[in-house]
Amino acid sequence: MLCQRWPGGRVVMQRIANPSMPVRFRPRPPLFFIMISVLTFSNFRNHSASRIKTSDAKNIVVTGPNGSGKTSILEAVSIMSASGTLRGGAPAELVQIGANDFGVVAELDNETNISVSWTNGDARRRVMIDGDAVPLSDLARHLRIIWITPREDRLFVETASDRRAFFDRLVAGFDPAHSGRTARLSKLLSERTFALKSRADNNWIAGLDAQIASAATAIAAARVTYAGEINYFLENYAISISGWLEQNMSANTEREYAEYLAANRFLVADKMNIDGAHRTDFGMFNAALDMPVAMTSTGQQKSALLALSIAHAKLIRAKTGKSPIILLDEVAAHLDKNARTHLFMELGKADAQVWMTGIEPESFIGVPNAIFIGCTAGTIQQ
Repeated sequence: MLCQRWPGGRVVMQRIANPSMPVRFRPRPPLFFIMISVLTFSNFRNHSASRIKTSDAKNIVVTGPNGSGKTSILEAVSIMSASGTLRGGAPAELVQIGANDFGVVAELDNETNISVSWTNGDARRRVMIDGDAVPLSDLARHLRIIWITPREDRLFVETASDRRAFFDRLVAGFDPAHSGRTARLSKLLSERTFALKSRADNNWIAGLDAQIASAATAIAAARVTYAGEINYFLENYAISISGWLEQNMSANTEREYAEYLAANRFLVADKMNIDGAHRTDFGMFNAALDMPVAMTSTGQQKSALLALSIAHAKLIRAKTGKSPIILLDEVAAHLDKNARTHLFMELGKADAQVWMTGIEPESFIGVPNAIFIGCTAGTIQQ
């Protein structure tokens, strides 16, 4: 991998074509193409009871008018992700109006049965795998899920926090422990703010600084590792990371960051003003156009995100030997006919089951190995 510095100091990691270099993902573990064979869900959003049989199709296309419940189908799949859900809602927001619980069951083609449920009063989702209750984190052992929604269509021109959250979700798909690290860092930073406001003992703050330095360094290292790995699979793009920790990774990074925190124990307008993993940003570079993706059109930005999701699927397959599931909500929006044709061709190579939604079935002409599902007012016509 070659690191090049963008204008402004940002680092771009690029793949070098060198026949003498060993292929980093050989030998690969045996490939297990994981697909959902049957999806059943009840009292979920506007679906009272729905059941989808995929018939071993690689691509599941869901079409219907706005408000029909198309996105809810993808969200029902995303509920089986260990790192959040498609629209980020709390379980209480997913249950159908008037109901007290919901349930989602997926039968995988390897005969694994995954059940996710929630009942009014529960603090979180309950998970059962093959009839046994397991922690939420166990879902990552069976399914890796990535999604792109209309909310991300202009991700590259929105806030750094939005991009950071999206990028961390990708990293968590690659390294399931990453979501726990980011949650821990957020909690520690809140505790540090409270400690500084209350003029707590320096020993207490020093202890928090040590924990923050450890968590932030681990987060930065995971991001750098993921960026290097994903860039291997991005043919016409490159990921860049702009963050103090990520750009200064060394054996001494944790100690140096702890010293930085110790030298910045003050508040500005009751807020901490410190750099770190909680300020990191990421971007993409379009090699074909020779410009940052943020400077391209909305359609080109969406194509970049879709290319990233496909590269992510290839990376997960190479890393784990298991194929992930890709969820693409309103995927045809902002894409012209040529862009859609290219996307469908690339999805055919992704070694992943893809669930996608759109308004018109005609937008999905050319999708290989597909099953089409119509959705109207929470009712499925398969």
